[in-house]
Amino acid sequence: MQRKFIRHGFILFLVALLFGLFIPQMKIPRLGLSAHTIGLLSGVLLIAIGSIWNHFDLSDKQKRVMYWCWLYSSYINWLGVLVGALFGAGKVTPVAASGAEGAPGAELMMALMLGSVAVASFIAVGMSLWGIRPRGAVPEEQGV
Repeated sequence: MQRKFIRHGFILFLVALLFGLFIPQMKIPRLGLSAHTIGLLSGVLLIAIGSIWNHFDLSDKQKRVMYWCWLYSSYINWLGVLVGALFGAGKVTPVAASGAEGAPGAELMMALMLGSVAVASFIAVGMSLWGIRPRGAVPEEQGV
């Protein structure tokens, strides 16, 4: 899974760069810039998590859950904000959207996406913290 994480990080980084070229054409360009930034940062985060993957002390099942929560939250966070930028839906992100509001369907889609991202992100972060917790009798690595 380590290589998959890193690959997904670069994929997300690439799509964020590509969609960044179209920011001026989006209905809410400022939200498009937010999506661009979220995609870039999420891509780097996935690369970083992939780089330390072997340091997580979790069962295989826990690692799979953590893996999917990180991937889901990274891609859907980027996509949810991009949907808002493309369709003018900014009710959930009033600062980045400068108060703009779109069609009810677009607003609902964005709210559901970003709401589910919050849940997945908390699970991913919680599992990550649990996976790198100090173990009772195991000494810390030297030089860190």
